[in-house]
Amino acid sequence: MDKDEQRGETRYRGVRRRPWGKYAAEIRDSSRQGTRVWLGTFGTAEEAARAYDRAAYAMRGKYAVLNFPEDGHLYSAESGGGSSSGREVIEFEYLDDKVLEHMLDFDEKENKSSDD
Repeated sequence: MDKDEQRGETRYRGVRRRPWGKYAAEIRDSSRQGTRVWLGTFGTAEEAARAYDRAAYAMRGKYAVLNFPEDGHLYSAESGGGSSSGREVIEFEYLDDKVLEHMLDFDEKENKSSDD
């Protein structure tokens, strides 16, 4: 461990060392007036820096300033090169069992009536 790491300093953009030794990563979102976006806590500074790089590339594309610019092509591949991946995201919400049963019963009744 070098002197910078012992003092809690890191050499990576968007990375801070926590007092207990873990590394925190965050990035500022320019579309939300510079609000900090929490990226997580990581075991090493390099993991935190790579999380920052992924977020920076997702936000700013090829104009992102990265900790590991030589890996920029990896983030481009992850994001589909700027094009939509074609995947639809579906969000599920927990429903009470009775509500779910009611919905399923309704669907079964509707299917029976269409079969007749």
